Amino acid sequence: MCGIVGYVGNKNAQDFLVSGLKRLEYRGYDSAGIVTLSDEGTATLIRAKGNISNLEEKLAQNKRNDKIGIGHTRWATHGEPSEINAHPHQAGKIFLVHNGIIENYKELKKTLNEHEFKSETDTEVLAALINSFYKDGQHPLTNAVVQALKLVKGTYGIAVVSELDPTEIVVARSGSPLIVGVGHDETLIASDASALVGHTKQAIYLNDGEVARLTKNSIEIKTLSAEPVSAKVEEIETNLAAIQKGGYDHFLLKEIMDQPESLTETLRGRIHAEDGTVRLGGPGLSETELRKIKHLIIVGCGTAYHAGLLAGYYIEKFTPEITIETVIASEYRYRQAYIPENSVALIVSQSGETADTLACLREIKKQGVKTIGIVNAIGSTIAREVDGGTYVHVGPEISVASTKAFTSQVVAMVMFGLTIAQAKGVRNSILRPYVSEIAKLPSEIAKVLESNRDLVQEIASQYKDFEHAIYLGRDTAYPTAMEGSLKLKEISYIDANAYAFGELKHGPLALIDDRFFEIAFLPDGELYEKAVSNVQEVLARGGKIVAITNVDKFDLDVENVVKIATELKIFAPILMNLISQLFAYYITVAKGLNVDQPRNLAKSVTVE
Repeated sequence: MCGIVGYVGNKNAQDFLVSGLKRLEYRGYDSAGIVTLSDEGTATLIRAKGNISNLEEKLAQNKRNDKIGIGHTRWATHGEPSEINAHPHQAGKIFLVHNGIIENYKELKKTLNEHEFKSETDTEVLAALINSFYKDGQHPLTNAVVQALKLVKGTYGIAVVSELDPTEIVVARSGSPLIVGVGHDETLIASDASALVGHTKQAIYLNDGEVARLTKNSIEIKTLSAEPVSAKVEEIETNLAAIQKGGYDHFLLKEIMDQPESLTETLRGRIHAEDGTVRLGGPGLSETELRKIKHLIIVGCGTAYHAGLLAGYYIEKFTPEITIETVIASEYRYRQAYIPENSVALIVSQSGETADTLACLREIKKQGVKTIGIVNAIGSTIAREVDGGTYVHVGPEISVASTKAFTSQVVAMVMFGLTIAQAKGVRNSILRPYVSEIAKLPSEIAKVLESNRDLVQEIASQYKDFEHAIYLGRDTAYPTAMEGSLKLKEISYIDANAYAFGELKHGPLALIDDRFFEIAFLPDGELYEKAVSNVQEVLARGGKIVAITNVDKFDLDVENVVKIATELKIFAPILMNLISQLFAYYITVAKGLNVDQPRNLAKSVTVE
């Protein structure tokens, strides 16, 4: 849940490390640090609590022209945010940065009496453990790292340098991503490809259990068992423009407004409105395998879980013989759940590195179940470990709050469901309306964003001082309400919770008072009148309702209403979610909070 960068080459290492850490700020952090080595091996270690700007102030007094170094942004797990707990950590002549959690660090610490511990972190224990095998250079650094890691339980992505050899970086991973950038007379490392963009397009994605020794002109990769690895060099598809704000005040607003284009990329070559069909190549399932599917498990966390819920509502409408089970990864990984025959699992993750989701993937595969990834990050761990997959191709999401990934995840999963339905022989007359509306979604999204942005901003400003919110919906509008409430709480810190309209009388009505406002999703359809009755229950108790609807003749006496003009019926809740995204954004701006980097959160949750 933090960032690693590293450099060895002919350029200024401090400059690369700081620029790389800035690229990784969106992942969330509370401290930062770098260490560089001179040609003679003299180390310059700079660490600071808080923003990278604090680190830069210190660096201004300690400028070096060193050509090798490693850097880190930390999100506190063991020990409070502080300079002493910030990475890199030192033990003897070595310095270490680490993503992940060393679960047995307390046991290991008891064996390291020669080291005087200064921090509260598990990372310093790992540094001391490596140093105990290194013996100030009596053994090669790579060997010391390998011997130490064989004793470690937990997850890690690490980079290690030594004052005794200022020409190499040793890196290793298990459960936490690391990418090696291949340059001309330089080698770079990062935990996220965005830090490498503009420096190289060639990258090697390390696998779990691999250790690499890097110099400016060489990359040697082995397993922990010392078996050589023939690394595959892949192309980084992200470009510099994709990780810049593009004239918007915040990445979150840019990513909301990007959705017509990002969804178009998701659909490219896959949706065929002229004949009402979908063609997905990635899942890699034959027609026979698709016809046999009877049970679909959708696994995700947070926004990905909500996307799975919404997609599940749609898929069961046109493939009624399939049982849909959408599960929260952090819970499902520890359940003793029976998975019936003829099951397929959809593994949903924007980053492709979500720790709990990855753990579920591995457990499900042990049971012989086919796994299909719904992933954005190309080359990510989940993307490599699933049996097949569908990339959503939305480009980088820099803001912590996910927006465009949600939209494309829902649509990608619905397209997979349509692929199953086609194989099972479901009539084209049933499937065509879904295909037709999906094809129209990008243009409808563009219209909704353009025509409602100013109105939503004005409405949002009215609610910035509230402490609580309730989001309400039925059927496909219920997962939409869940996702809307998550967006509001994670960036505005307003206590927002979602309920199905039918659950109001089972408890939530007791909450209605002056501290609360309510967001009601009211799509046109067979359950509209029932939802209206529920709205009346809230109004009768003094509720302050903001209604989001696509009904033309909406006449309820609510405080505010956003009417969406669209020809879509089936996928109107996806359009309503755009209003939720804008509402959360503008209320957060009105509160003067950090939109892109909300407190206590990280973009990619790579530890349990």
